[in-house]
Amino acid sequence: MLNLVTDIGNTRVKAGLFREGELVQQWLWGHEKFSFELLKQTATNHNAQNIILSTVRQLPEDEAWQSINEDCFCLMLSETTPLPFQNLYRTPQTLGKDRLAAVAGAQALFPGQNCLVADAGTCITYEVLTANGSYLGGNIAPGLRMRLQAMHEFTAKLPLVEPGETENLFGYDTKSAMQNGAQEGIVLELEGYANHCRALFGPVQVLLTGGDADFLSKKLKSEIFVDQNLVLRGLDQILSYNVHL
Repeated sequence: MLNLVTDIGNTRVKAGLFREGELVQQWLWGHEKFSFELLKQTATNHNAQNIILSTVRQLPEDEAWQSINEDCFCLMLSETTPLPFQNLYRTPQTLGKDRLAAVAGAQALFPGQNCLVADAGTCITYEVLTANGSYLGGNIAPGLRMRLQAMHEFTAKLPLVEPGETENLFGYDTKSAMQNGAQEGIVLELEGYANHCRALFGPVQVLLTGGDADFLSKKLKSEIFVDQNLVLRGLDQILSYNVHL
């Protein structure tokens, strides 16, 4: 079974082709290039039998999407889509689809285990999935660059600095003080959430994804699992679950 999964984010479109849970090919498109016609062509060229689409954008009705539905099992991820876990979020209509997909990706990788999922992008989201398959919800915090930018924009004299390595835990000049405040703050935040989850649930698998995942993972002392394709993996999990309903 070949699944084509597509994640339309704020800045780009990521797609992946999965065969029985294994990612065999992936694509990255700008919004100016992506279209339903391109999605249909990709599905046809690679003999995809099932398609799932997740988007943070409002998409127009498109004849190409309707025609894809005629040829494949197609699913547009929404708050009413059946999930392979119990969603306890009280306002599912406001829950980001990428957050749902990341949780499903964690479940696919570590079934039957407690998981803490951190997606380090523009914002950092933290999600908790219990071993019995209950998604408890999570938290949203400013991302790395957002923290650095906020310090610059909301003060009179602090400069705008980029993330980077520093020599010590405590800053030795303004630049390193700001970098440590943002970078080490996130590390301590993530490790604090992990310790809190362990106190509540016992052993916990900590997963990290998103644009800053590789940079932050090198600073973490606890054992974590880094997967830049966690959202795509989760979309594949949700699609396969619905195919077999």
